[in-house]
Amino acid sequence: MDPREIFMRRAIELARQGMLSGAGGPFGAVITLDGEIIGEGWNRVVATSDPTAHGEITAIRDACSRRGDFSLAGAEIFTTGQPCPMCLGAIHWARISRIYYGFRIEDAATIGFDDREFFEEFARPEGERAIPADDLIRAEALELIEEYRRIPDRTPY
Repeated sequence: MDPREIFMRRAIELARQGMLSGAGGPFGAVITLDGEIIGEGWNRVVATSDPTAHGEITAIRDACSRRGDFSLAGAEIFTTGQPCPMCLGAIHWARISRIYYGFRIEDAATIGFDDREFFEEFARPEGERAIPADDLIRAEALELIEEYRRIPDRTPY
């Protein structure tokens, strides 16, 4: 049997357990490195009252915590649903190398999880987005960049 299918089935199992326990929607994720599971997670939005507690995010947090490292370079993620923009961003920040997903965004939309609107929103110019955004006391905030630049032993990420 293809080991990728084993990992995806584990993600499905985690999603089902979380979903049936009332923790959140049908989203689970497994992160692997060199054929071994290094992190697991499931949607815990309802259980934690945390809108960022998606399956992929909780799996990334688990894997990073277990490894003691914020980089998951070389890892693969197996997730029950195609990642939303937030999770996709987190996958990129974690440096995960490959994504496998079960159902697509349009499939999730049929049960009320419609991420298409977010992808469309982020594609709009900033001035045309639903949530207004403006810079404020930029000069003072830019001082932080200069302070950071001067830290000689900072950890790049």
